[in-house]
Amino acid sequence: MRLPLFPLDTVLFPGCILDLQIFEARYLDMVSQCLKAGHGFGVVRILEGREVGVAPTAFAAVGCEALIRDWQQLSNGLLGIRVEGGRRFDVQSFEVLHDQLTVAQVSWRAELAERPLAGQHADLAVLLEALGQHPMVESLGMGQPATGQRALASQLAYLLPFEAEQKIELLGLDEPELQLEQIQALLERLQEG
Repeated sequence: MRLPLFPLDTVLFPGCILDLQIFEARYLDMVSQCLKAGHGFGVVRILEGREVGVAPTAFAAVGCEALIRDWQQLSNGLLGIRVEGGRRFDVQSFEVLHDQLTVAQVSWRAELAERPLAGQHADLAVLLEALGQHPMVESLGMGQPATGQRALASQLAYLLPFEAEQKIELLGLDEPELQLEQIQALLERLQEG
């Protein structure tokens, strides 16, 4: 499937919310087309380059679909959109169009059915509840408890201050149990300093 990409300095995860300010013509056009067609676009983490100007050609090979949930004209005159992470995908190939919009051929990742949280996830669930009380997290509407393993893993991976490479690796793991184990290991490393 062909999917327009929005390379960013962030990693979006399924079910997570991201607010964006759109001002470049290529992305204004992309958002307009997505709204008209009723589909999303892809968010991939930039590995080399910048969000603004010439399209980056080095970005993560795994990304997350961004579904537009709301939009408004901001007081600064820019278009503000709120997106929710949808399906994960792998970038098979891409091209940069004349307007510097990147369009990729992607394959969707198969998602496992959501599984209930187990006892060993209690500490991580408590951590997510604590993060949910932060004003920034509340403003995104992400303050609710996780509904299962995949939701817990996605929200923690998105909200915790892990390195970009670690977040990309977490996004690329298909098994929520493995994601949660990796998050636990990363948290232990952070605590050790």
